[in-house]
Amino acid sequence: MLKDLLQSKSKYQTKIDELKEVYLSDDRPWVIGYSGGKDSTVVVQLVFEMLQQLELEQRKKQVYIISSDTMVETPLIISSINHTLYSIQTKGIELKLPIETHKVKPEVQNTFWSLLIGKGYPSPRQKFRWCTDRMKIDPANRFILDKVSKFGEVIMVLGVREEESATRAQSIKQHTIEGSKLMKHSSLKNAFVYAPIREFALDDVWNYLLVNQAKTPWGTDNYELYALYQNSSAGECPLIVDKEIKETAGSCGNSRFGCWVCTVVKEDKALVGFIDSGESWMTPLLEFRNWLASIRDDRNLREKSRMNGSIYYVGEGDDRRLGLGPYTLEARQLILKKLLETEKQVENPYEPDYKLIQIDELKQIRKLWIESGDWEDSLPQIYFDVYGEMLDWDQEERAPFDSSQITDLELICQENDVDFQLIKKLINIEKNYVGYKIRRGLIEEFQKVLNQDIVHHGKVEGYKE
Repeated sequence: MLKDLLQSKSKYQTKIDELKEVYLSDDRPWVIGYSGGKDSTVVVQLVFEMLQQLELEQRKKQVYIISSDTMVETPLIISSINHTLYSIQTKGIELKLPIETHKVKPEVQNTFWSLLIGKGYPSPRQKFRWCTDRMKIDPANRFILDKVSKFGEVIMVLGVREEESATRAQSIKQHTIEGSKLMKHSSLKNAFVYAPIREFALDDVWNYLLVNQAKTPWGTDNYELYALYQNSSAGECPLIVDKEIKETAGSCGNSRFGCWVCTVVKEDKALVGFIDSGESWMTPLLEFRNWLASIRDDRNLREKSRMNGSIYYVGEGDDRRLGLGPYTLEARQLILKKLLETEKQVENPYEPDYKLIQIDELKQIRKLWIESGDWEDSLPQIYFDVYGEMLDWDQEERAPFDSSQITDLELICQENDVDFQLIKKLINIEKNYVGYKIRRGLIEEFQKVLNQDIVHHGKVEGYKE
């Protein structure tokens, strides 16, 4: 037993010595991807230990620790990440370590709710995982590219392991640079990848966290991390900075903890596991997530054409029918109301001011709705109906007509047998082109809406509900 323990300590020190060698070999800063899970925690701890063992004058280049906050992370996980990042930064400053911690988030136009409720994107599924690129890859890559522009080149330090899957192992080997401990980044120029624990087995990871370094060098307890795994019956959703890694990572809702709204899989085992372990306050989140999954393919809640006006068919023979487009405005209004009602139900004991959707997202959604024909400006009223109060809404985002003008226009449309919703869409397009001397694309936008109208009224050969 003692012999095994000594061998394991020697193994980890050998890895720290390797980290020293790579760190001191050049001036390229490191960017560590931290997901809050076991593998990335091992990497951060090893790097932290390595920096502590260096002389002050050797700590010559910056180490950035970044964590992805999709803004729909499972609450317990994001709370753990926030606490850890704060502890690392505080202890790093105290020890004069060249460490900076950062959280990267999607821009407001690319958040989950802005796209699903604002634009009507259907909830993600395995063949349409629109969320990963916009919410995880792009924010991380923006951070990396910012450092590339500043330093010329950077090295991404990731907690990926060959043992995780055959596909992952193949991807790691394929990008490895011969004679180097680094790998090429598959999409970002001037960015390289270093995977210090690529050869670690699962036992190596947990042995390091629970035996060799149960107490982290920044003062937290790794048994708390272990408890998260036990309670969730899951694992971490990795911080993804590479579209190729995205394809090997799989979905995060089945065997990993990630976004609480994930509908890629049938059951979110992590959320269920937390609730079964005593975190019953998250039950409304699970109920909303299951409801969102259940309405995904409801034809009554979806448009009959894609956002660009095109149509597609599914099925064959007698079962051939038009495919589904984005959520209708009415469906988006329903989803927002239910989300706000869920938010009002949730009482997060660890974060009293916890919100499921942020104010800037609500403002973005309101803007998108008005642009798509919500002249009644329904979002502030939906918020008021749930919370009984008005937010400080931006006045410039108000609908282009007041209620009396809308009524007059609707009556004119009825008298001339013209679809009111169609006219609203055409007027919105015209409004968006006001002020341009050359209104290139205006006719194409009109044609797209007219095509959607043809589909909406079933004037397509072979159309079937």
